[in-house]
Amino acid sequence: MGLLFNNLDLEEILNYLKRLENRIAVIEERLGIKPEIVPEPEKDELKIARAKIEQEEKLEFQIGQFLFAKAGIIVLSIGIAIFLSFPYNTLPAYVPSLFGYVIVSILFLLSYLWRKLFSLISSYLLGAGLTLLYFATLRFYFFTPKQIVSGLALELLLLIIVTGITFFISVKRKSRYIALLGAAFGYAAAIASGEAAVIFPMIAAVSAAVVFLKLRYEWDNLLIFGILIAYLAHFEWFINNPILGNSIRLQTSPPSNLIFILLYVVIFAFGTLLRKENSKEAFHAALGSALNAAGAYGLLFLISMTAMRKYVGTANFAISILFLTLAIVFWVREKSKYSTFFYSIFGYLALSAAIVAQFGGSEYFLFLCWQSLLVLVTAIWFRSKYIVVANFGIYLSIFIAFLIVKGTSGGIGLSFGIVALLSARILNWKKSRLDLQTEYMRNAYLITALFVIPYALYHAMPHDLISLSWVGAALVYYTLSLLLKNKKYRWMALSTLTLTIVYVFVIGITSPDIIYKIVSFVGLGIALLTVSVFYTRKKVKTGLE
Repeated sequence: MGLLFNNLDLEEILNYLKRLENRIAVIEERLGIKPEIVPEPEKDELKIARAKIEQEEKLEFQIGQFLFAKAGIIVLSIGIAIFLSFPYNTLPAYVPSLFGYVIVSILFLLSYLWRKLFSLISSYLLGAGLTLLYFATLRFYFFTPKQIVSGLALELLLLIIVTGITFFISVKRKSRYIALLGAAFGYAAAIASGEAAVIFPMIAAVSAAVVFLKLRYEWDNLLIFGILIAYLAHFEWFINNPILGNSIRLQTSPPSNLIFILLYVVIFAFGTLLRKENSKEAFHAALGSALNAAGAYGLLFLISMTAMRKYVGTANFAISILFLTLAIVFWVREKSKYSTFFYSIFGYLALSAAIVAQFGGSEYFLFLCWQSLLVLVTAIWFRSKYIVVANFGIYLSIFIAFLIVKGTSGGIGLSFGIVALLSARILNWKKSRLDLQTEYMRNAYLITALFVIPYALYHAMPHDLISLSWVGAALVYYTLSLLLKNKKYRWMALSTLTLTIVYVFVIGITSPDIIYKIVSFVGLGIALLTVSVFYTRKKVKTGLE
C-alpha cells in the first residue's frame, strides 16, 4: 500500500474515483436505484492519513537504507580487521597485509562504481576501505610475530602517508567524516611511535591540520573530536601506552611534555578564535573552548601533581597566564561570553594552584584572598555575571578553608574583611557594566565583612583592646557612610556597636582586670554618646523632629 502511494499521486487517484462514482450515479439514475449516500472523508483526515503513512515509510527507509548500510559496513570492516590481526604463523608475514590490500582495492572499486547509483553506500565503502588500508599498513610492524618493514621509523612513515591520503580525499570529497578518520589515523600513528620525541610533535601537527580543515570548511565536529583525541593521546603516553601492550606506569620525563600541552591549547584556541567574522559564538564554539581549557588543565594538573611535582608551581602559573591571555583576546576580539568565561575560570583556578604550590604555611590564604579582588576586577571588565557569582562562592570557600586550617590568624582574617569591603565598593562603582542585580552581591560582601572583621580583630588584637578595636571599626563604617553617602555602612556601624555592647557587658564585667573594665566601659560609653549626638544632629538637620 505504501509503495502505491509513492508511485501514484494521491490526487490522481481521488479524481479517478470521483469520475467512477459519477458514472455509477448515472447508471443508478437510469435503473431507478436510489443511491446510498456515503459521507466523503474529510480533507484533514486524508492529510493526517497521508502524513502518517509517509512518516512510517520515512522511518522504515531510515532504518533499512541508512542505518543498515552503516551497520553492515562497520560489521564487515570489524570482521576483516579481526581476520587480518591473526598471527598466521604458517604463512609468510606479508600475506595477511597483501590480502588486506586486495580487499581494500575491491572496496575502493565498488565505491567508485556505485558513486552515482548508491552514493550513500559508496561513501561508507570508501571510509571502510581507508580504515582497512590503515590497519593493513599497521600490520607491517604490529600484530605480527615477524615484522615486514625493517624498523619503526619506516612503519611510521607509511602510516603518515596513509593519514595524508585520507585527509586529501576528505578535502576532495568535502567529507567531514573522512576527515575524522584522518585525524584518528594521525593520532593513532603518534601513539604507535611510542617515543616522546615523536608523539608530541605529531599530536601538535595533526591538531594543526584539524584546525585548518575546521576553519576552511566549518567542520565544527572535527574540532571537538580533535580536542578530545589529542588530550587522550597525550594521556595515553603518560600512562606508558597500555594500548601497545605495556604495563601502566606514570612517565616522569621529559618535562617538556608540559610545554606541548600549552601548545595544544593555543592551536585549538585558534580553531574557535579565527572562525568567520559573521559567525556567532554558538554551541560548538563554547563547547570547544570548554573542552580545550578543561582537557589541557586537567592533563597538566594530573601530570604535574603525580609524576613531576617540582614543576607544579611553574606549570600552573604558565598555563594560568596563557588562559587569562586567551580570555582577554577573546573578549577584545569579539566580546565573547562563553570562551572568555571558560578560559578565565580555568586561568584563575591554575593561578590559585600556583599560589598554593609556591607559598607555604598560611601565606597562600593571604594571596588567594587578594586574588579574589583581581578576579572581580577582570570579571567586571569582561561583563561576566557568571564569573562574579562564581568568584563570591570561591571567596567564601577559601575563607571557610582558612577558618579550618588557620582560624586564629587575625591578620590574614582581617584581609578577608577588607577584600569584602573593597569588592562591595567596586561592584557599586561599576554596576552599570554588569547584567546582574549587583545589589544582592554587594549586600553579600558587606554581610561577610560585618562578621569577618570583628572575628579577625578578636584574634589579632590584645585582649584588652578588642572592644576598642570594634568601636574603631564602627567609626570607620560611619566615616565611609559620610564619604560615600551610603546608609548601609551606618547599619554596619550600628550592628558592630551592638555586638560591642554585648561583648563588654558579658566579658568586661566578668574580667578581673580593673583597668580593662574602666577602659572598656568608658571608651564604649563615649562612642555611644558620640553616635547619639550624630543621629540627633542629623534628625534636626533633616527637619524630622
